[in-house]
Amino acid sequence: MAASELYTKYSRVWIPDVEEVWKSAELNKDYKQGDGVLNLQLEDGTELEYKLDPKTNNLPHLRNPDILVGENDLTALSYLHEPAVLHNLKVRFMDSKLIYTYCGIVLVAINPYETLPIYGTDIINAYSGQNMGDMDPHIFAVAEEAYKQMARDERNQSIIVSGESGAGKTVSAKYAMRYFATVSGSASEANVEVKVLASNPIMESIGNAKTTRNDNSSRFGKYIGIGFDRRYHIIGANMRTYLLEKSRVVFQADEERNYHIYYQLCASAHLPEFKALKLRTANDFHYTKQGRNPVIDGVDDAKEMSTTRNAFTLLGVNESYQMGLFQILASILHLGNVEVKDKDSDSSIILPNNAHLSVFCELMGVTYQDMSHWLCHKKLKTATETYIKPIPKLQAINARDALAKHIYAKLFNWIVDHVNRALHSTVKQHSFIGVLDIYGFETFEINSFEQFCINYANEKLQQQFNMHVFKLEQEEYMREQIPWTLIDFYDNQPCINLIEAKMGILDLLDEECKMPKGSDDSWAQKLYNTHLKTCALFEKPRMSNKAFIIQHFADKVEYQCEGFLEKNKDTVNEEQINVLKASKFDLLVELFHDEEKATSPTGAPPAPGGRTRLSVKPDKIKAGHASKEHKKTVGLQFRNSLQLLMETLNATTPHYVRCIKPNDHKFAFTFDPKRAVQQLRACGVLETIRISAAGFPSRWTYQEFFSRYRVLMIQKDVLTDKKMTCKNVLEKLVQDPDKYQFGKTKIFFRAGQVAYLEKLRADKLRAACIRIQKTIRCWLARKKYLRMKHAATTIQRYVRGYQARCLANFLRRTRAAVVIQKYQRMFVQKTCYRNKQAAALAMQCILRAYMARQLYKGLLREHKAILIQKMVRGWLARQWYKRSLKAIVYLQCCTRRMRAKRELKKLKIEARSVEHFKKLNIGMENKIMQLQRRVDEQNKDNRALNERLNGLEISHATESERLRTELKRLRGAEEDAKNNANKVTTLLEEVERLRKDLKNTQKEKKVIEDWAQKYQDEMEQMISELKEQNHLLKSEKDDLNRLIQEQSKQFTEQMQRALKEETQQLESDLNEERSRYQNLLTEHLRLEEKYDDLKEEITLAANVPKPGHRRNDSTHSSNESECTYSEFAESEEGSRGGEDVSKGILDMSLFLKLQKRVSELEQEKQSLQNELDRREEQFQRARARARGAELEYESLKRQELESENKKLKHNLNQMRQSLRGSGEAGSAAPGSPAYTVLLDQLNASNEELEVRKEEVLILRSQLVSQKEAMQHKDEKETMTEPLPYIEDVQKLTDAKEISQAYMSLKETNRSPFPDYHKLNEDGELWLVYEGLKETNRLLESQLQTQRRSHENEVEVLRGDLQSVKEENNRQQQLLAQNLQLPPEARIEASLQHEITRLTNENLDLMEQLEKQDKTVRKLKKQLKVFAKKINDLEGGQMDVSPGQTADEPVHPVNIPRREKDFQGMLEYKKEDELKLVKNIILELKPRGVAVNLIPGLPAYILFMCLRHSDYVNDDQKVRSLLTSIINSIKKILKKRGDDFETVSFWLSNTCRFLHCLKQYSGDEQFMKHNTPKQNEHCLSNFDLAEYRQVLSDLAIQIYQQLIKCMENILQPMIVSGMLEHETIQGVSGVKPTGLRKRTSSIADEGTYTLDSIVRQLNTFHSIMCHHGTDPELIKQVVKQQFYIIGAVTLNNLLLRKDMCSWSKGMQIRYNVSQLEEWLRDKNLMTCGAKETLEPLIQAAQLLQVKKKTDEDAEAICSMCNALSTAQIVKVLNLYTPVNAFEERVSVLFIRTIQTRLRDRKESPQLLMDTKIIYPVTFPFNPSSLALETIQIPSSLNIGFLTRV
Repeated sequence: MAASELYTKYSRVWIPDVEEVWKSAELNKDYKQGDGVLNLQLEDGTELEYKLDPKTNNLPHLRNPDILVGENDLTALSYLHEPAVLHNLKVRFMDSKLIYTYCGIVLVAINPYETLPIYGTDIINAYSGQNMGDMDPHIFAVAEEAYKQMARDERNQSIIVSGESGAGKTVSAKYAMRYFATVSGSASEANVEVKVLASNPIMESIGNAKTTRNDNSSRFGKYIGIGFDRRYHIIGANMRTYLLEKSRVVFQADEERNYHIYYQLCASAHLPEFKALKLRTANDFHYTKQGRNPVIDGVDDAKEMSTTRNAFTLLGVNESYQMGLFQILASILHLGNVEVKDKDSDSSIILPNNAHLSVFCELMGVTYQDMSHWLCHKKLKTATETYIKPIPKLQAINARDALAKHIYAKLFNWIVDHVNRALHSTVKQHSFIGVLDIYGFETFEINSFEQFCINYANEKLQQQFNMHVFKLEQEEYMREQIPWTLIDFYDNQPCINLIEAKMGILDLLDEECKMPKGSDDSWAQKLYNTHLKTCALFEKPRMSNKAFIIQHFADKVEYQCEGFLEKNKDTVNEEQINVLKASKFDLLVELFHDEEKATSPTGAPPAPGGRTRLSVKPDKIKAGHASKEHKKTVGLQFRNSLQLLMETLNATTPHYVRCIKPNDHKFAFTFDPKRAVQQLRACGVLETIRISAAGFPSRWTYQEFFSRYRVLMIQKDVLTDKKMTCKNVLEKLVQDPDKYQFGKTKIFFRAGQVAYLEKLRADKLRAACIRIQKTIRCWLARKKYLRMKHAATTIQRYVRGYQARCLANFLRRTRAAVVIQKYQRMFVQKTCYRNKQAAALAMQCILRAYMARQLYKGLLREHKAILIQKMVRGWLARQWYKRSLKAIVYLQCCTRRMRAKRELKKLKIEARSVEHFKKLNIGMENKIMQLQRRVDEQNKDNRALNERLNGLEISHATESERLRTELKRLRGAEEDAKNNANKVTTLLEEVERLRKDLKNTQKEKKVIEDWAQKYQDEMEQMISELKEQNHLLKSEKDDLNRLIQEQSKQFTEQMQRALKEETQQLESDLNEERSRYQNLLTEHLRLEEKYDDLKEEITLAANVPKPGHRRNDSTHSSNESECTYSEFAESEEGSRGGEDVSKGILDMSLFLKLQKRVSELEQEKQSLQNELDRREEQFQRARARARGAELEYESLKRQELESENKKLKHNLNQMRQSLRGSGEAGSAAPGSPAYTVLLDQLNASNEELEVRKEEVLILRSQLVSQKEAMQHKDEKETMTEPLPYIEDVQKLTDAKEISQAYMSLKETNRSPFPDYHKLNEDGELWLVYEGLKETNRLLESQLQTQRRSHENEVEVLRGDLQSVKEENNRQQQLLAQNLQLPPEARIEASLQHEITRLTNENLDLMEQLEKQDKTVRKLKKQLKVFAKKINDLEGGQMDVSPGQTADEPVHPVNIPRREKDFQGMLEYKKEDELKLVKNIILELKPRGVAVNLIPGLPAYILFMCLRHSDYVNDDQKVRSLLTSIINSIKKILKKRGDDFETVSFWLSNTCRFLHCLKQYSGDEQFMKHNTPKQNEHCLSNFDLAEYRQVLSDLAIQIYQQLIKCMENILQPMIVSGMLEHETIQGVSGVKPTGLRKRTSSIADEGTYTLDSIVRQLNTFHSIMCHHGTDPELIKQVVKQQFYIIGAVTLNNLLLRKDMCSWSKGMQIRYNVSQLEEWLRDKNLMTCGAKETLEPLIQAAQLLQVKKKTDEDAEAICSMCNALSTAQIVKVLNLYTPVNAFEERVSVLFIRTIQTRLRDRKESPQLLMDTKIIYPVTFPFNPSSLALETIQIPSSLNIGFLTRV
């Protein structure tokens, strides 16, 4: 297909642009052959007519499809040209924040001017061992490729890092060296890799400076060769330097600085050690202030100085040498401040006592006179004489600057030499990797000698690069057996010849330097005459005769000839050098001491800037030779060193890193297309593209081509042979056979053909999409039509129904209207009739009412008259009645008085009798005399009274007579009054007076009633207030009760929450401690293995073992209870005797580590003990608070009632006072109504008071009963609780005693100058470790005991709290019931309650007594049984006489019974121990045991042997057996540690052996699961708790080894199975791949799939199940497996842009669902394995969700809670559409995500740590298998064991 056919409408092209270099446009119409103009539309919508060149008629470059934009490899682009490369780099850099991109064999690195988190150790580990094309581009990928090819091809490698100043060359080289140091490590303990990295800050301080383009620009080139041994560990390094920019020492342009070391010195001038240097600020020295910008933003020079000094120290430069270096550097600064004055026109002078020169001479150790003299004079030598000539000021200043540059160059070479010495290794170097950090192509406004040399070096490197690319292309074509056609590429050999050939620029420059009167002008004329007409690459500027132009491969550069000769000569006054050589400063003399030239690693002399040693001998021949060498020009030296560099590079395999500077303003992630294109042209990237595009740049494997373009094939084209299928399809699709070639494994395409195929594929997919859309739209339209039809029918139905309903409504309304009219007319007539009827009735009513009122008034007047008559008559009758009554009463009184007197007289007579007095006063004889006298006196009185009585009787009779007469007279008068009518008026007046009295009486009555009513109201109000107060008090009481209950509830909840939090904290602390402990075991195992390896190497190195004592290895005895090996271990390893040279050092380091760990554990133990004390105090306080709360509740109730009683008493007193006051006022009589009401209220108040008193009494009785109950419970608790507490205290005391004993033992064994060999032999190291183990065990046991005690106490508290609550509720109910009863019933109920409580307590005590009786009876029965058994045994022993022999017959019935009654033990002899361990452990095949025998059989057998040793009480045998078992397991695991089956087998058996030791230990916590028979088999003589800890440590080590073995098996499968393999075929589309993917360094060894991973997981699970591994342990292993799968998969996803797509997210989710299905099949969903895959699941979901709107961002933030912000942003940046129908994630959306997630507090680490191993626990799992039933198979060859 012709290229012009691709220029159709809507095709996009690139057109040149002044600002953006290239601009994208779109064709508005198809291009036809012969058109001179293209109609284009720019991206901003501007129409443009692009004119084609009529001569060449070259069309603009086509733009790649959007799907290919942002590819990892530029060679994967369909169109390879400059705009495509520039656009791809810009998209990756600006949008995806990716700074690395492959371009064939070149890694393009763009400086981000920002610190990125992509260089951590986790990233290094992720790239380690990966193929270069499998991961995203990175400097670590290039370093890994170099390291891998060095190991695989055994060929030296080179990494060439180039670029202009500020592009990041130094940083890239630094990261490459860091990768080698991290991945390879060092072969010894000298930490060479640390020293290699430590050389960077030194070289940066003395060789880097700030320029206008870069804050840390390298002003010299360096080639660092990192040496490796045969195992590819770093053993050393060597550095060669090139062309140090010495002129920077004395001159800096604006905004630039001198070398960093000067500013670091000035920033540290305040330090005491620098006071003697007399330094000031950088602005005070001429050599550091010329740039006028001495500070770099964000850089602390004082801190950098500290880093530099630490690096010097690390490389072995001691403090005195460092101060000497700084002294020389300070003297250079002072030398720059020396002022030279004009003496005359031809001479100059330095004033005497110049301060800076004095300091210079003082620091350099030279005389002031000599230095000041030779700074202003020079010596001229002729054949016969020597002249001393003064020089003018300008020459003197130049001489001063030349001396400063020369001193700095010597110092630089000396530092490089000492760095190389520090990095030199005595081990033979097997191979090396060189890292070349060299300046890139430079062009400035003024270019001088330095730029000329730099560009010359870049010409040589570009030629080497072109040849290497050309060679790789040729090899690729030959490997694929494609006809090789010569590719025309730019050869810069003519430019190199122009510079270095005979009569070239350098040759002419050296020749001119030799001329006596040579000058820059004469040299320029020679250049014009020689090359101007003969070489097309050499030009002369039009306006200058002192410059020349060279056409370099990158650009034309104009060089100014001024200064070329001077810089090439690099002369310095020899007399000044002699003055310095005569210095008293040793370091300065060493700098200028001529030394022998050191050879480079390849045997050639090094570069002048590298390790140079010029030796000077006293003889003349050598001196002359040295002077001749000294006369070598700089150009010649640089040419020779460059030639050496090229030879080194040609002898290695090169890897290229091209650093690009994106902008000149150092803005982060800002891309300047002009600067980028300029550098791409200069660094050779575009040349690589051009060479690739000249042939067949696009290359596909047949499988990739078939997968990608399967859509272009029809079914009959698909054959079984993929190669033939691809050939047939290509012949149909591409008519021109020159556009492609078929190789052995790949198809090669010309440029643009892949784009054409992509266009066909897109058209086919678009047509398919259109067809699908057509069908779907047809289906949608039909569905719409059917819906519309159904809707129309429905509408018609409803309309017709509506119309019918409207007609029905009309008819109903018409009928209703008629009915309404009928009823309305009827209502009108009825209303009229009712109005008339009502009017008639009203008139009748009014008339009849008038008549009735008249009749009523007449009757009322008559009635009133009758009433008046009645009242008058009644009053008259009453008056008569009262008078009669009064008279009668008077008569009665008189009569009764007379009778009373008579009675009194009789009583007096009676009282006179003595007998009466005697009866009344029996026993009062002493008073008789007094009574007698009183009787006499009374007799006298009586007589007197009788006399008076007689007189009164006489007077009374007289008076009576008079009264009778008076009565008669009155009666007569009355009769007269009645008869007298004149007395009526008097009577009327009397009536009137009586009426007035009645009115007054009524008024008084009303006043009294008002007062009574008022008093009654006041009392009622007071009573209501009292009731309200009482109600308020009751409500307050209820509120307080509720508050107390709520507080108690809250307190209980807080206690529960606090206990829960404390429990969780303790569990987390326990897990952390367990993890630290297991890490310590891992480190110990690593040291142990390392020590074994060293011992084996030393043993193998020693042919003849040396005689002498063999010291036991302390590291091997760290896990045993004894400090020595067993006899078995000694016999097995006896042949490895010999003195270990490094053993003392290793033991010392291990001893210090263990000592430090012991101190840490002691501190932790103390902190745990303090925590335990604090918890106990908290518990006691909580308990006291719980009890205090209940008592406080009851006391509050009592206080409330008492306060109420006080208030009622107070109210009662007030009422009494008010009553008393009213009584005094006399306003009410005792019988008045008010008085009665008041008394009623007082009685009610008294009753209420009595009720409250009774309540108080009842409450007090209940409180007393509860207090007694609480005391009873406390007594019970104090009887039961102190036991575990005492035990805990005892344990703590034991722990303290153990720790004190251990510390005292350690102090006694420590001597002032210990011999560590003897120290280890005496067992102190064992004591240290034993103390550590003992402390660990004690801490763990204390923690467990504390946890159990806390749990028990919590349960007890909960039970007590519940019982108290129930009791409280019951008491409240009882109290409420009692309050409702009358007072007598309340007292009776309280007594009944007390009786019930005492009865219940008695019943409880009786039940306890019955239980104790039952226990006593049971124990008595057992005692009888045991006594009977003892008697039987004694009888059996008595039956056998001592003299009975073995030949005597035994009772036939007892023989079979005793043979069957085994005790579950195996007896063995001491000498059979080695055979037992060998057959059971060392030579046992796990596969046969797992299949044919019961799980854990070796563990059971070993434990049965151990039981017998315990049974016979042989402690030496027990110790020896356990030590042999442990050592043998370690040995078999070391031998076959990479076999998963073996490791799993011994993990299972070790755990089973550990469980047996626990199950049969005799501890109650382990015995509760045993049968009675198993409890009989418990160990009886030895406590093996220490060995249980040792076995637990061994099990942890085996578990970690199992995880590593499993990880090594799974690691190669994970990426291929989880990411690369297409589980769902056809979902993931294959995109064009670049060169890196096709030329990976390791060929595929077979593709792993998800089924492979599942099969491997099944294998792991089945092996562990067959071996009888504990289910809980299997769950932990599976959780670790899934964590590794998830972490490795996610890490690779984060580092592979090609894997971040929607289809890949679907594949990952499907794969994860298959793993979850596997978990469900194995019933392992609860093991926590699924949770470890959560980050991977969320990453897959992130690839599939929408990523456009703010709602999508919010959903992503809430969904991805297991991913960090860095991981989310990384996935979004890497998201790549596979098809043209997908869209990329916008930058704005990513920024929105970052804004929403900025408040997250998380680790900035990007990758997950795949090295994490969860801490393992071994839950106790007792066995139900009876030991006596175990049968030992003969296949184990342990017939020497005897069952007991």
